[in-house]
Amino acid sequence: MKIETYKIKGWKEKLSGLLIDENDEWILVKHIPVDYVVDGFTLYRKKFLKSRKPHKKAEITSRVLKLKEIKIEKPIGFEFKDVLGLLKWSEDKYGLFEFKDDPEDELFYGKISKMQGNNLIIDMILSNGDTEKEYDFEFELDRIRTITFESDYFTSIILLMNNYKN
Repeated sequence: MKIETYKIKGWKEKLSGLLIDENDEWILVKHIPVDYVVDGFTLYRKKFLKSRKPHKKAEITSRVLKLKEIKIEKPIGFEFKDVLGLLKWSEDKYGLFEFKDDPEDELFYGKISKMQGNNLIIDMILSNGDTEKEYDFEFELDRIRTITFESDYFTSIILLMNNYKN
């Protein structure tokens, strides 16, 4: 098991994960928010990495993850793609996507509304599961740093979104 710590350009917090796979543009990890907790998958965009190092407690964390029988495998149907392709894949598989761009403390849940050039306009999924279709902020695809799925919070938003529809 290879556990790494990542520093994103412009962000203060260091992030950790169990390396699953990577290509030239992305690193796919099982996210480790704290100690021995594994919470979903995160894709880190390599062009925004300031540093990438072995995790300080990799040996003990690796041992715990092996004891917990955490598997090192990609989600079913996952393939590396460009940013828009990954957001579409997440929306098709889960009903929405989650990403972060510049501000470290802001994350966005949504569905693709339309593209204007290289800018993405989304239908924002609010924390109560409601969809704000009039959300008209344009996100530059080139600025998206991380894409996350299957985390506890991500799954909770899906449940609320589906419940809100009913």
